[in-house]
Amino acid sequence: MTSSQAIYDVHNLVIDLHTTTASIRAVDGVSFGIRPGETVAVVGESGSGKTVMTLGPLGLLPEGVRVDIRGEARAEGGDLLTMNSRAVSALRGRYFGVVFQDPMSALNPMLKVGPQLAAQIRRFRGADKTTAKREAINLLRRTGIPDPEDRFDRYPHEMSGGMLQRVMIALALAARPPVLIADEPTTALDATVQAQILELLRQIQREDGIAVILITHDIGAVAAAADRVVVLYAGQVAEQGAVMDVLTQPAHPYTRGLLASVPDFRSGNRIVGREISGSPPNQIKLSPGCRFADRCPLVQPECRVHRPLLETVKQSGGDHLAACPVIAATEVEHVVA
Repeated sequence: MTSSQAIYDVHNLVIDLHTTTASIRAVDGVSFGIRPGETVAVVGESGSGKTVMTLGPLGLLPEGVRVDIRGEARAEGGDLLTMNSRAVSALRGRYFGVVFQDPMSALNPMLKVGPQLAAQIRRFRGADKTTAKREAINLLRRTGIPDPEDRFDRYPHEMSGGMLQRVMIALALAARPPVLIADEPTTALDATVQAQILELLRQIQREDGIAVILITHDIGAVAAAADRVVVLYAGQVAEQGAVMDVLTQPAHPYTRGLLASVPDFRSGNRIVGREISGSPPNQIKLSPGCRFADRCPLVQPECRVHRPLLETVKQSGGDHLAACPVIAATEVEHVVA
């Protein structure tokens, strides 16, 4: 994908997190882009760097941690990493809508949900008070909240988790942004509500043509909602490509392990799902080779010495990339610059 095609383009992103006792390379040389009207899923285990990679350039990482960011994160003709904090803040909401994992902590518990939503509309659209309230009620209705006039005057604690997540989606859409970032939007919800939220995101995308970055560890959500997928492991891209290429022809051993760990409910009374042995690496002390080497069933001596490059997977095509020299020996065509 070229930068001219992408509505948001990240290149060679490196993010280091520093506390008083340690420094962690949370994201290491990640590149990806997203086109208008496309859903890109970012998938990986907890701690793989998914949220840091997506929210870091927007200045949305937790307070109390010093952050060093290098690389490029280009949107609307500028680089988020070279903008001042006021310029980045202006892009949040207007250009990037964000749906957080825990809506209860993202909403102000002391304010009713409707006025919070109306305030966003007034801030980004310049609407008057009456128009903002009307638009807020319309957004609540559009996101599937029953009796939106009544819910407008409810506090967050008076609503269920599913309803609160719908409110968060409405807040994220308040400024009509071209990019929507959904950070694990279904994690705290039951299976039925998860499916409803994913379908709501797909419906909004179809109607508005927005780009959606879906952060998740749920392979089922990836299969149901994404056009392309980026598989992260210990802060690096292990594999990326069209969702059907990656899920049906996985080239990286980590991707294969993720897919093998998903239970197969079609196997009679047995639910089969193989765990990936071992644990993710200590990101305070990283080895120079492949981050997955200690857990990989195909590991070779060179894997522990050289960092693998993303290469084109021969069996799929130019948009399907994997970072595995062992697989590359037989299944990839050429190194991607």
